[in-house]
Amino acid sequence: MADRSAVLAALAGGILDGGIKVIDLTVPLEPATPTIRLPPQFAPSKPFSLEEISRYDDRGPAWYWNNIACGEHTGTHFDAPIHWVTGKDYPDNATHNIPVQKLIGPACVIDVSDRVRENVDYLVTTDVIEAWEAKHGRIPKSAWLLIRTDWSKRAGAEKFLNIKEDGPHTPGFHPDTLPFLTHQRDILGVGVETVGTDAGQAATFNPMFPCHTMMHGANRFGLASLMNLDQLPPTGAIVIAPPLKIVNGSGSPLRVLALIPG
Repeated sequence: MADRSAVLAALAGGILDGGIKVIDLTVPLEPATPTIRLPPQFAPSKPFSLEEISRYDDRGPAWYWNNIACGEHTGTHFDAPIHWVTGKDYPDNATHNIPVQKLIGPACVIDVSDRVRENVDYLVTTDVIEAWEAKHGRIPKSAWLLIRTDWSKRAGAEKFLNIKEDGPHTPGFHPDTLPFLTHQRDILGVGVETVGTDAGQAATFNPMFPCHTMMHGANRFGLASLMNLDQLPPTGAIVIAPPLKIVNGSGSPLRVLALIPG
């Protein structure tokens, strides 16, 4: 117990003295934050909105606060297994009852930004994962797998969502990669810089939306609309990603933090 207390004390001291750096992986949440756009036959998600309740005035002389409204999957957000039909029957599969120890884990960061600059529809394959492991070691069990694409650097909703006549064009995972990650590497979940964890053209894949279908079907999680992945090392970071404790929530906006050596 004393040794574990010393580890926690060292962690707190390292954060205070800069020996451990905290990186914010979260996009600002505001009305301009891009939200996913579904085909018109499906119900849409509300964009983020802020409604002032009072601001040191007759409505509340000493306090400022707001009402907020948005869909659960707005901005940097968490996908729980219950979000997808394949994950609906797991116990403890919603934002209020996922065991909290599952929300913290080591991060493996795979940089495919050069390839995405050449091909916006780039898909991460198992070969890419294994080539990364040849350089950096095997992905540990219960790790967050983060895919750096630099997509978060695209300014404005139109460039970020990149919707064309045939739908959105953004990078993501090849369908064959997901069973490898869930069953052979046993990861906690995936994190991406795009608006959702699936590639833009994933509606045309077999199965449709494979990242949602297979990750949540294996009781794993997703983090979407991350940023600052270029500030993380390939290994050695710890990611902390607890969603809001919404009862039966399918996900929520959240503040994702990474701890790295300073």
